[in-house]
Amino acid sequence: MGIILKNGKLLDLDTGLLLSREIEIEEGLVRKIKDHIEIPETHNLQVIDLRGGVIVPGFIDMHVHLRDPGLEYKETIETGTKAAARGGFTTVACMPNTKPVLDTPEQMRYIYETAEKTGFARVLPYAAITRSERGEELTDMEALKKAGAVGFTDDGVGVQSGGMMRSAMERAKSLELPIVIHAEDETLSGKGCMNEGEVSKRLGLPGIPGVAESVHVARDVLLAELTGAHLHVCHISDASAVDLVRWAKKRGIHVTAEVTPHHLLLTDESIDGTDANWKVNPPLRTEKDRLACLEGLLDGTIDMVATDHAPHSEEEKQRAFQVAPFGFVGLETAFPLLYSELVLKSKLISLPDLVKKMATAPADVFGLSGGRLRSGGVADLTVLDLQQERTIDAGEFLSKGRNTPFVGRKVKGWPVLTVCGGRITYQNLPTA
Repeated sequence: MGIILKNGKLLDLDTGLLLSREIEIEEGLVRKIKDHIEIPETHNLQVIDLRGGVIVPGFIDMHVHLRDPGLEYKETIETGTKAAARGGFTTVACMPNTKPVLDTPEQMRYIYETAEKTGFARVLPYAAITRSERGEELTDMEALKKAGAVGFTDDGVGVQSGGMMRSAMERAKSLELPIVIHAEDETLSGKGCMNEGEVSKRLGLPGIPGVAESVHVARDVLLAELTGAHLHVCHISDASAVDLVRWAKKRGIHVTAEVTPHHLLLTDESIDGTDANWKVNPPLRTEKDRLACLEGLLDGTIDMVATDHAPHSEEEKQRAFQVAPFGFVGLETAFPLLYSELVLKSKLISLPDLVKKMATAPADVFGLSGGRLRSGGVADLTVLDLQQERTIDAGEFLSKGRNTPFVGRKVKGWPVLTVCGGRITYQNLPTA
């Protein structure tokens, strides 16, 4: 059955104008985008009144942890993609640090088949760079690409050996797939649990210095220059790392980067050392680092926003700060947080540019369908109620994870309808 969306405002990403448009969807594609679409007297169409909602391309998150297989008590492909759909996401890329690690073609097929059966968003799996993410032996990258890997990463840990990373880049380059890095020199980060600085000293907690990230980024951008590989830097958080990516781009090295909402909005000053819902890796850093990440996003050094959605159980996050696991959930709150703080409050970025960072740029960087709405294109879209203001309540999350430092924050701009491949995956339109 086809769908017709009426009474919506289509956001023109080039001009920023909100255009009164109606959209017809059939067989997973956008068939028509017109001022008015006539509905036959007899029809087999689902007609949806958007009540002035703003239509944008479906968001794409290239960094999520779905915890499946093996850690389903934290999240499943079903619950994680339900959370994605609620957040306006139509495509997510899942990280391989599951149990077992996603390092075989069979594991790639498992992700695709499970997502097809139970998913509410398109799921693209990354494959591990090294077997079991141990940093000792490269995976069979050729076989993993054939099985559908969208790139290679040992996210959760950094590949510590420069020689191993060079070999990985050479192979990935030949396969025309990116190497996606968790940048962390473990000889520098040690057993740190938050950013190394004045706050960690005051709290008496071991710190992770920003240089643990920037040293790793420096090594890998030079290896990317040497090999010609596409290097993508995950969850950038350190001012020097941002400078290094900017330098690499000016030098013509094929490097791209992502930043999370929490590294754009929060700093270590809010950490009191008692609530592990503020513990994440890379850690929340200083105001200088936060501003550097913002500047990098605005000037194009950082290509896209990614959530690093990392659900954990409540019991795990209730442990002492130093021993609790790292990670925040983020799929369901990313857009309203960034819209409220960066578009409405500080006016640092326009609505079209924010949408581009969350939809168009990920599609362009990783060569994916979606990211734009056009006749004949895939029907991946999100409808936003830019006036709807609500307080973030973890009890309402569709994710199994509740671990977020943003609980209680009042934000505007909530997704109210998500369509993925022509299928309605989330709907919470106002009734009056």
